[in-house]
Amino acid sequence: MTQWDISGLEAALGDEVDGEVRFDAGSRGAYVTDGSNYRQVPLGVVVPRTVEAGARAVAVCARFDVPVLSRGGGTSLAGQTTNTAVVIDWTKYCDRLLSVDPDARTCVVEPGIVLDALNQRLAVHQLQFGPKPSTHSHCALGGMIGNNSCGASAQAYGKTVDNVRRLEVLTYDGQRAWVGPTSPGERAGIEAGGGRLAELYRGMDRIATEYMGDIRRGFPKIPRRVSGYNLDSLLPENGFDVARALVGSEGTLVTVLRAELDLVPVPAYQSLLVLGYEDICAAADDVSHLLEHCSPSQLEALDGRMAQLMREEGAYLESLNILPEGDSWLMVQFSGDSQDAVDEQAHALLRSVGRGEKDANVAFSDNPEREQKMLRAREAGLGVTARPPDDRETWEGWEDSAVPPERLGDYLRDLKKLFEEFDYDHPSLYGHFGQGCVHTRIPFGFKTADGVAHFRRFVERAADLVASYDGSLSGEHGDGQSRGELLTRMFGERLVTAFGELKALFDPGNRMNPGKVVDPHPVDGHLRLGPTWRPDTPATHFQFPEDDHSFNRAVMRCVGIGNCRGHSGGVMCPSYRATREEEHSTRGRARLLFEMLDGHADSAIKDGWQSTEVRDALDLCLACKGCKSDCPTGVDMATLKAEFLSQHYAGRMRPAAHYSMGWLPLWARLSRLSPALVNLALHAPGLAGAGKRLAGVAAARSAPMFARQSFLQWWQARGGDEPDPADPRTVVLWPDTFSTYFHPSIAESAVRVLEDAGFRVAVPAKPVCCGLTWISTGQLPVAEKVLRRTLDVLRPYLDAGTPVIGLEPSCTAVFRSDAPELLPADQDVRRLAGQVRTFAEQLVHHAPDTWRPPQLARHATVQTHCHQHAVMKFDADRELMRRVHLDAEVLDEGCCGLAGNFGFERGHHEVSLAVGEQGVLPAVRAAAPGSLVLADGFSCRTQIEEGGTGRRALHLAEVLALALDGNLPTEEPERLADRPHGPSRVLRWATTASAAALVVAAGTGAARRLRHRTGPDPT
Repeated sequence: MTQWDISGLEAALGDEVDGEVRFDAGSRGAYVTDGSNYRQVPLGVVVPRTVEAGARAVAVCARFDVPVLSRGGGTSLAGQTTNTAVVIDWTKYCDRLLSVDPDARTCVVEPGIVLDALNQRLAVHQLQFGPKPSTHSHCALGGMIGNNSCGASAQAYGKTVDNVRRLEVLTYDGQRAWVGPTSPGERAGIEAGGGRLAELYRGMDRIATEYMGDIRRGFPKIPRRVSGYNLDSLLPENGFDVARALVGSEGTLVTVLRAELDLVPVPAYQSLLVLGYEDICAAADDVSHLLEHCSPSQLEALDGRMAQLMREEGAYLESLNILPEGDSWLMVQFSGDSQDAVDEQAHALLRSVGRGEKDANVAFSDNPEREQKMLRAREAGLGVTARPPDDRETWEGWEDSAVPPERLGDYLRDLKKLFEEFDYDHPSLYGHFGQGCVHTRIPFGFKTADGVAHFRRFVERAADLVASYDGSLSGEHGDGQSRGELLTRMFGERLVTAFGELKALFDPGNRMNPGKVVDPHPVDGHLRLGPTWRPDTPATHFQFPEDDHSFNRAVMRCVGIGNCRGHSGGVMCPSYRATREEEHSTRGRARLLFEMLDGHADSAIKDGWQSTEVRDALDLCLACKGCKSDCPTGVDMATLKAEFLSQHYAGRMRPAAHYSMGWLPLWARLSRLSPALVNLALHAPGLAGAGKRLAGVAAARSAPMFARQSFLQWWQARGGDEPDPADPRTVVLWPDTFSTYFHPSIAESAVRVLEDAGFRVAVPAKPVCCGLTWISTGQLPVAEKVLRRTLDVLRPYLDAGTPVIGLEPSCTAVFRSDAPELLPADQDVRRLAGQVRTFAEQLVHHAPDTWRPPQLARHATVQTHCHQHAVMKFDADRELMRRVHLDAEVLDEGCCGLAGNFGFERGHHEVSLAVGEQGVLPAVRAAAPGSLVLADGFSCRTQIEEGGTGRRALHLAEVLALALDGNLPTEEPERLADRPHGPSRVLRWATTASAAALVVAAGTGAARRLRHRTGPDPT
């Protein structure tokens, strides 16, 4: 192996590059793989602050003769963005839209800009970048250029190569230039100028001329030829377009610094036609027939296997329910300037193929929202098929082959025969059938030598098969390491030789992403798993029942899709959105946990559970559980974090916050001795600050006020007989810490509303707790004890099947999710998980038919708690608000940023507020004074109140209780809610003065005692 001066390189990059230079184990571990089967530990990571800084980083690397790898979203499925190289991540800072020319329909961008972000900025001009891969929420334009990305919209707009006008590129040896179509006269001028640029143009001219016949004969004439270098772009008939020749070169030839792109108008109207077929091959057979009669903007396919997986996972059910009859489907989308025009395109196609809109195997929609849901279901194929409910592990490796659309049906039949021959069961087949591109994931056996050998034989046979159909190994995802070794089977020796000559021309030292496309690493080398992978198999507190009781399998849920790097929508991943750091994404953390398992000799993380790198990456995880629902493969980083913290701090001193906030339920109960005195101590000047420092709490945070009377005290004072647990009207109201000791008006309101609905409310007579705060701080043995004690108290209700009504979403989520993972064999835990309900679920699904909720015609801005979003969902709440006549604007702005103890902990305040400012806090500020602000989560309410919004949020139970009393005030209706009041300023200062006097008195007394013991000073 080459010996590089790594310490000298790191120092030089740090001195000369305006950016973040990281050679630590944590950063290297986070970038160790992408979305592929491959894994290579990088030398280091550079995050340049400017494009010029990125160019400088390349120059420094060249001086040290080390490989360079440019990286965008890191979602590559063929291993293009993993290498033993200096990784340059462009996405954090180099993400500007530099210029837009609406008349010419062009723009100039930096390589790190994300596609959705670009299109959002272009929307004001009614323009967009045409290609739209399924990773559009987080893929970067630089990566799309490097990969020649496509997506479903390529049916209308072509591949990325068809939409690039010019590129500013940098070679490894420092030649920098804007390149694009080049006329013979322009080439002559460049060559006359001499130097390295002339050498490049002469070399490209020679390759294009020498191999012209081979290129014309050997490049498949299909819409989705992505494999190989684009030598065809250098042909005379294609304008000797150097920019397009470099698109899809996967960072092996040049570094892309800027790009000038062609843009297309945003379609004004769209419609969607869905046609059902008996199987996926029959659907494929019909593609060319359909294309004879229409020019759709998308023509996508979905097979019955994928639909089955979606149903088993409970995903996209609404979309599946409106599919027409059949076991496979084609989705044909039309675009146009009027609704009548796009509708007519669909109806004309139906007439041409002898079908009607009323046929059972036809579904038609011109509702944009409905269409997007349908297309998102197809778009989600990678995630749905990556981790099917039957627990088979499926992998990329032959996931995007492409053939002529008119031969697609026969190709699929032969491919299915190949699956059967290799005993690969029946992988789902779907994809961009209008262009002959097929997606699938296959259960390769990557953990044994036989399985890997079987994989190699399969892809060799599959490559020969697709070549026999005049197809392309890759129709979208590129070659990288997955297909680089197979290119000869598709192109032949001469064209692969031409690829090598182009590589040698631009990168004679083989330092640009080496081992990909040209002189590739073996298809079965550098595997993320492989027959030599021997990970630790640690015993854990969480049992991971959905992952074969394996922490390792839970970690391996992450396959690198990268949705956690999205910038908007959903919840996942708030810390990434605030920091734009790979290691603070769900994927980055999963990568570090994978490395922590030490399955490879070169693992970046060597100290297992004691790893400070993993601890630091998890430190900014808000434990919001957004990934549990938003990640296509269901990674639950909150649970993984809790397990890691439990193991990391076992037998060791923990951070102060784990004691102060992890044991909050105990401190809250003790506050009953004198809540007023506790509030004084927590808010007295000087005293409060000292307490925060001691407790590990952020100085900028205010401690929540304890209520003068807790809910349990109110309940006991109220009196009355406890209802029979077996009475069908009985419900147990769960007295969580937050609704009991901080905002008891919520629990009191819930009692009133539930009783109004005809229920008889019971409250546990003995102390109970769900263990949430111990779980979130990783004190899992304590959490287990707390849960078992709670189960003992609840046993009469569990035996009777009495519903347990949760008011605090995070506590309800513990019973539905965390407790069954901690104690999966405990029957009472299973009973409780089935009996616990949200407040809205109880009223919507179980209230007597005769009950009518109070009416309250008012607008409401509603923040959904992250744990509710992830675990219980919000459908019942939406329905209850509809019945109450609330005009509810349910925010889709992500996490509030407080996330339980996270936002209170020292060192987290800045990130906590940054997360809130991403959407929730601005949305609350924008709410009209007369509108309601609803947030069922204590954290959400606290963040809204402390986040400078000027508003106070209410729980839905409080809103319904207030509605029972009649009309609310026209402005700031939340002022009717009862909240604990803090001590006066005078009283707080008096407390500080008293404390200071006590300290002085104690000090004086101690000094006197000391003098008395030591006697008079001899001097």
